[in-house]
Amino acid sequence: MKFMKLGTRPDTFFTADSVRSVCTEVATDLQILVDNCLYHLHKFPLLSKCMLLQALCADAGELPGFPGGAEAFEACAKFCYGITITVSARNLVALRCAAAHLGMSEAADRGNLAAKLDAFLASCLLRRWKDALGVLHSTRHYAPLCEDLGLTSRCVDAVAALIVSPDTALPAKSSTSASPWWAHDIAELGVDLFWRIMVAVKATGAVHEKTVGDALKAYARRWLPNVAKDGLSLSADQPFDHDAGSGADVKQVTTRHRLLLEKIVSLVPAERDAVSCGFLLKLLKAANILSASAASKAELVRRVAWQLEEASVADLLVPSLSCVSETLYDVDAVSAILDEFALRCAAVPPAPPALALSGSPDDDSPAYSCGHRRSRSAESVSFDGTRRSLSAAPVSQGALVQVGKLVDGFLIEVAKDPNMPLDKLLAIAEAVPDSARPEHDGMYKVVDTYLKAHPEMSKSARKRLCRVLNCRKLSKKACTHAAQNELLPLRVVVQVLFFEHARAAALASGGHAAVAAADLPSNIRALLSNKSGSSEDEEADRVDEQRLRALAAGASPGDDWSVEGLRRAASKIATLRMKLAEDEDYEDRDAAAAEFARKAGLARSASLRFRAFCVIPAGKPKRMLSKLWPLGRSGVSH
Repeated sequence: MKFMKLGTRPDTFFTADSVRSVCTEVATDLQILVDNCLYHLHKFPLLSKCMLLQALCADAGELPGFPGGAEAFEACAKFCYGITITVSARNLVALRCAAAHLGMSEAADRGNLAAKLDAFLASCLLRRWKDALGVLHSTRHYAPLCEDLGLTSRCVDAVAALIVSPDTALPAKSSTSASPWWAHDIAELGVDLFWRIMVAVKATGAVHEKTVGDALKAYARRWLPNVAKDGLSLSADQPFDHDAGSGADVKQVTTRHRLLLEKIVSLVPAERDAVSCGFLLKLLKAANILSASAASKAELVRRVAWQLEEASVADLLVPSLSCVSETLYDVDAVSAILDEFALRCAAVPPAPPALALSGSPDDDSPAYSCGHRRSRSAESVSFDGTRRSLSAAPVSQGALVQVGKLVDGFLIEVAKDPNMPLDKLLAIAEAVPDSARPEHDGMYKVVDTYLKAHPEMSKSARKRLCRVLNCRKLSKKACTHAAQNELLPLRVVVQVLFFEHARAAALASGGHAAVAAADLPSNIRALLSNKSGSSEDEEADRVDEQRLRALAAGASPGDDWSVEGLRRAASKIATLRMKLAEDEDYEDRDAAAAEFARKAGLARSASLRFRAFCVIPAGKPKRMLSKLWPLGRSGVSH
């Protein structure tokens, strides 16, 4: 650390009976009280250099609120006497403020203290990293006066120039982390000084925005509170007032942290990868807890949506501290992020993925309507998406799939909350485009988790929840589990069986499901196309449902193709028709599928055959069964 010595005379100040004086042959004629310390001095050397004392023109006086206190006043007095004083980065600010207060300028005397301190600051201290930081750090004690004197701005500009200068000598203990070498040093400054330095650094354009982002992360780690599910853990130190007592009011501390957060948000670089998505979501968590401004939250939401595919499920779990909401996590924040993400997708929409079983838009799954299910966010894009900025990078198909997995993982976690409203869960599930979910195993886990956490759900609510499922996109393992899931509505079980058996038939016939349908006996195909009006009691229906689930699990069909098996199948189908008729939304599509199957002769595919099988109209089964009896008897005789 550099220092400067002023004066040549030895120190002759002494203390006697709580009075500070100077040892000379001339009697003292001036008494000055500074911070309860009385000085007995001489008018001549002091008045010749201090314009304030010239204005007093009295034998005694008091200097209340003197900057730097008695220590700084005594150093100024020694300078007037020519006694040697040492100036360094530690005491320069205090001496400069004291000299300004006393009026020790060039107007009072040539070569006065203020001019010498300014020259030493500019020629030496502000050219060295540690000294410049030390001077800047000490300005916080005299902030208003330093601002008036221009000390703060000069130090800020000097530190910023040293950061961007390639000739700056690195400190001995340089950073080994991802943060730049200067980040940890300026992280010890207050938020106002840090903000001014970062603004000056960004204005030069000489530092990469990724480096600026790393510096912001280092400062946030140093001062931002720890955010957890159970609340807020504040740091013991304060970047605003390092002299604050330990008993500071919590509300005041929270306000200070809120200011710090909003300053950091305003400094986030515009470049997309300057900071990680996880860091942005941590800031959003802190903003939620600290009740930051709406503008700061909106900016964080927008930035998170730009790089949402980089986030993790843990990052999205933002604690909810609202007095209105009873949910564990802030699902409204995630909904806002997905809305912004939908606007980003509107810039360059990704190509839709191929259908799992066929390329036809005619899908009997609840997840589809007119070939494609659109979320509320996607619909809003159609109206006001053109008015929003499309500067964000286009979303690739891989990124879209990653976002789909991320949202499904988030929904699995929030579905465990007993207070999670169904409307909000469905809104988030539907905010993701269909192409983001090439398979619906994650969505099935969401449905299953929510049903387990909400056993009191009504039948209509269960059906509404299950409509987000696309049974066509379930894997074999998920289909097996769904067929045995007692919590699912029967409608979903039938759809799972339909698509699973259609898939199995297509595989068995080498991808040609129509061949498998044509190989069926003519009497069985005739039964599938005729009507049946019989029904069983509730116990028999329960047994049939269990057999459906067992069949989906891979059990052997047994003698289901015998005459007795056909009778039970006809009864089972009639019972299923009575249950499924409660859902009017699907009757039209089922009837259309049956009409299409009859016109095609039930030889198009195994999928159409099974659909016709599920919509056998009421009629005269006895006549058809009587025609099949000879076949049954001949089979027994053989």
